[in-house]
Amino acid sequence: MLMNRPYVICHIVSSVDGKIDGEYFGVPELRPCLAESNRIRTEYDCKATLYGATTMAETYAGGYVGELPKTSETCPRTDYLAETDVERYFICIDVNGTVAWESKYIEKKGRPRVHPIAVLCENVSDDYIAYLHSFDISYIFAGKDTLDCELVMEKMYRLFHIEKLMICGGGIVDYTFLQAGLIDELSLIIAPLTDGGTDSATVFDKAVFHPQTDPIAFKLLGADVLDGDTLWLRYEPKNKK
Repeated sequence: MLMNRPYVICHIVSSVDGKIDGEYFGVPELRPCLAESNRIRTEYDCKATLYGATTMAETYAGGYVGELPKTSETCPRTDYLAETDVERYFICIDVNGTVAWESKYIEKKGRPRVHPIAVLCENVSDDYIAYLHSFDISYIFAGKDTLDCELVMEKMYRLFHIEKLMICGGGIVDYTFLQAGLIDELSLIIAPLTDGGTDSATVFDKAVFHPQTDPIAFKLLGADVLDGDTLWLRYEPKNKK
């Protein structure tokens, strides 16, 4: 592992056919699986959790921004670290500035209070940077017009002192950091369910902006049967740096 970045775990709940969303999330048979996933997530004790913009907007933040107020200022493309009273973070990969926020903190029942960190590219609008400032939300820049994954991790380690980080979807973000060799461990929770959906996100989704690379192999670290016929698989990506 590179010594100037956190140890990174990708922790995901999946159906037996690899889907990470869909109708199966609404059935009672999933509850034991989710309970086991939450237990394992707590035991990993990561200081920060990283999500893609879609997952963050639709699960934890306030949806998507509409038309933003215009700012007359040119905002510098320098990282901003807000003063907070917490030591845990939700990191949002939002290179285009699309996520709406409601507060400088996110509070969910049963989870620690966290402060969001937006990861932007330098071509994001001044209006969105000013919008983040209006909520006193931290942000960093990682790339001019495309995401620099190594820079994201280096800044999380150097600026926020994050030594262990968890990536929890969606599939495009998972694959982006996997392809970059920046995932040290895959923690895959497989629920004994499927809904046959054909348009659901999967554990790893390749997007059009991903470079063409060879398939990525894994080494099995462990396998356990948990409550509710849940299967927990741990893998080490063979391309990790």
